[in-house]
Amino acid sequence: MLGSWLKLVRDCAAISLQAQQVVALRFMKIASGGAAANVEATRMITEKMVAATEAAVILASGGTMQRIAGRTRRRVRANARRLSRSQKKR
Repeated sequence: MLGSWLKLVRDCAAISLQAQQVVALRFMKIASGGAAANVEATRMITEKMVAATEAAVILASGGTMQRIAGRTRRRVRANARRLSRSQKKR
């Protein structure tokens, strides 16, 4: 029991740190303007709506917060990688 809570806390801490990086990278991309900025802004809103819906479905079907945190962590990490690569190309 304690181990699963510690893993949840660790996942949430990692999400928090990586989310800050994603926010900064997205801000830079959106601030640069152009079509890529519009795509990123739309993607950001869409991702949040999808994530909230998936979290509700997972909980309604008997899923756990650990499962939601794991999915969120993977997505945040993927966004950080994607946005970091696009920054390096500039």
